[in-house]
Amino acid sequence: MRIAKQEYARRRKALMGLMEPNSIAIVPAAPERTRSRDTDYPYRQDSDFMYLSGFPEPEAVLALVPGREHGEVVLFCRERNPEREIWDGHRAGPEGACALYGADDAFPIDDIDEILPGLLEGRERVYYGMGKDRDFDAQVMDWVNTIRAKVRSGATPPGEFLDLSHLLHDMRLFKSAAEIKVMRTAGEISAQAHIRAMRYCRPGVMEYQLEAEIQHEFAMHGARHPAYSSIVGGGKNACILHYIENSAPLKDGDLVLIDAGCELNGYAADITRTFPVSGRFSPEQRALYEVVYGAQQAAFDTLKPGNHWNAPHEASVRAITEGLVALGLLEGEVDALIEAEAYRPFYMHRIGHWLGMDVHDVGDYKIGGQWRVLEPGMVMTVEPGIYVAPDNEQVAKKWRGIGIRIEDDVVITSTGFTSLTDDVPKHIDEIEALMAENREHTPSYL
Repeated sequence: MRIAKQEYARRRKALMGLMEPNSIAIVPAAPERTRSRDTDYPYRQDSDFMYLSGFPEPEAVLALVPGREHGEVVLFCRERNPEREIWDGHRAGPEGACALYGADDAFPIDDIDEILPGLLEGRERVYYGMGKDRDFDAQVMDWVNTIRAKVRSGATPPGEFLDLSHLLHDMRLFKSAAEIKVMRTAGEISAQAHIRAMRYCRPGVMEYQLEAEIQHEFAMHGARHPAYSSIVGGGKNACILHYIENSAPLKDGDLVLIDAGCELNGYAADITRTFPVSGRFSPEQRALYEVVYGAQQAAFDTLKPGNHWNAPHEASVRAITEGLVALGLLEGEVDALIEAEAYRPFYMHRIGHWLGMDVHDVGDYKIGGQWRVLEPGMVMTVEPGIYVAPDNEQVAKKWRGIGIRIEDDVVITSTGFTSLTDDVPKHIDEIEALMAENREHTPSYL
């Protein structure tokens, strides 16, 4: 399940249609990164480059040159090299860049210093993401300076640099049907991974063992890598928002919070579920969980075109503040508490973020100082939470060290929204029923 070559072509054409006349866009591939000495991290292509090209290899540069006589889409990449391919794997080469990835013209990356200045020469504007890669920034300026050195011979260097992300990231914010299909599958795989973790969980299991179960489910369905470092936090570790040590034993009576999603064909899923290690919620855990669950439902009620980005967050803040007052963790009048942000020691993050090729995906949240209006095709997370710090002496001891978050991925539609991650249980009764079933049918590997 991959994005078709024709869709990449439509994206490039759409971007060139937004560019100013007589301009050029330059997009580099992500560099390889060293992990330790002579080993690299698993390669992951730059999202902007992948969005426009589908080309998965490092050491590549895409140039979009509207109106170029010999083809508007130019790709520089590594040449075929039978000896290196024995060691490192297949390379498309310039021929494959054209035949497989839709480039109009392709050249060896080693020739870029000779060829790219000629593409820049005579163009008034350069669209480029300055600041992402200092080394490539310097290379771009070297090409421009090569042209400037020839001004007396009649060469015309670009006179203006424009930020490519302003156009490109707004395009990426709105997902096509093909993108949503991939993201739905990523959500389904991730949901099954969470269910697998719930089924494996019991007192004495290590956090990293649940992480391993999640990773196994991802890989078995073709999603070899998580979209981000998985969070598996038992007990008070669930109160650390970005806890990734995943090294503690899970204890009877505690909750465990898992925030994990796979990456499938370049697109991310992002799910959080919180459930009891022993299979049953305590009264305090149940009470706080119901508040978080209600806050997510309140946020869902605001998800429709025409409402602004902050509406679901505002709804979740009100629901959580009301719930904390009802349980005695906050005292006072709800509106005044919201105005004073009294909820923030318990709910310190926002309701969600854009989701797509990056787990915290691109796209402006405000336009002209105003919250952006929701529109069909946007994909976002909805993830309210309550975290009672273990050292919070302002509340009764029975509440301390409880961390709960519930997170789902949704697509804004013409009439409201559709969830991509409903397959994993989140209602208390559903969770307890699933975990009771586990106790009756203990997996053979335990």
